[in-house]
Amino acid sequence: MEQLIVVIVLVGLGYFVGSIAEKRHYRSIVSREAQLLHIPAVTVKNMIEQDADIIDARMIQGSAVISIDHFKRLLASLRNIFGGKVAAYESLVDRARREAVLRMKEKAPNADIVLNTRIETSTIGRSANSRGGIGSIEAIAYGTAVSYRK
Repeated sequence: MEQLIVVIVLVGLGYFVGSIAEKRHYRSIVSREAQLLHIPAVTVKNMIEQDADIIDARMIQGSAVISIDHFKRLLASLRNIFGGKVAAYESLVDRARREAVLRMKEKAPNADIVLNTRIETSTIGRSANSRGGIGSIEAIAYGTAVSYRK
């Protein structure tokens, strides 16, 4: 009986600590996105006017590896049994992608635009006892930062 209580307490603690960390990360993302809103990251190859005087163009990238906590992994496993939307993994992917784009933009804070932006994701860190579940996700964002004389 004691072992069951310990497991329940640890799962509950993991849930609350994981939720607090995720909320803190989202707050950080929102504030940093507001600071870098002046740098659009677009998927088209060229949005610059023909007569623009380009003073700098360089490849930039940003990456992020985000891990899921054990409580959300447990909930996702249950969701996989019964089917439906796996919100725990959706927030994991969302945080990783947004963080990667922010880190990319932070590499060129004076750029006017980031052209041809691409985002790649992959799962990493699968453990033998997770039965193929996601351990962590990596997102990498890259594009061409362009600065031009106005």
